[in-house]
Amino acid sequence: MAKCELCGKTTTFGHNRSFSLRATNRAFHPNLQKVTVVVHGRKVHKILCAKCIRTMVKSV
Repeated sequence: MAKCELCGKTTTFGHNRSFSLRATNRAFHPNLQKVTVVVHGRKVHKILCAKCIRTMVKSV
């Protein structure tokens, strides 16, 4: 479920870096939100990232 339905953005992985530069694994999660969108005149529930929500609002 952790995937944007519009752009396909998912969790990416990287490292935490401490002061001694020791690398430990971590995850970068996208800012996903449940929104109601009008598609072809119908209200549809979608899970979108914040960037896609902003883009949709700008285009309207």
